[in-house]
Amino acid sequence: VKESLGALATMINYILLFSRQGKLRLQKWYNAIPQKEKKKIVREMTTTVLGRKPKMCNFLEYRGSKVVYKRYASLYFVVAIDDNDNELIVLELIHRFVELLDKYFGSVCELDIIFNFEKAYYILDELVLAGDIQETSKKHVLKVIAAADQLQEGDEGNKNALEDLIGRP
Repeated sequence: VKESLGALATMINYILLFSRQGKLRLQKWYNAIPQKEKKKIVREMTTTVLGRKPKMCNFLEYRGSKVVYKRYASLYFVVAIDDNDNELIVLELIHRFVELLDKYFGSVCELDIIFNFEKAYYILDELVLAGDIQETSKKHVLKVIAAADQLQEGDEGNKNALEDLIGRP
């Protein structure tokens, strides 16, 4: 299936989000990796990315895969992809994730991620499913998140929001 989709199918191995101080704020793994190995990867990625100068390229090679990272304010977004995948699509995915976080939180900051990590994971899950890009429309993702928020709050409009979301009367 992946080969038939060509350049659009990006297999993401993991996504890490950490601060300039090296504190891990979010991690999502799409392959089964032992916990000890995950800790080693996080430690190595954190030191490698933090050790790079701002003008250096945002792409790295690491253990037979490519790592794409981008810094926004005090946070680093790191995505590891298969060696034959497109780095520019991943940079755009990172940017789209940051745009969605900004829209949802209103100029996102590290504290928003810390105190509302479940929402950050939810937004990420709307963008990426099982390591593949699921949705690219910001409007659609924001609509789904708004409907989920309404459901969670227990409003009277829950039934209508859910019906609007799935398109049933």
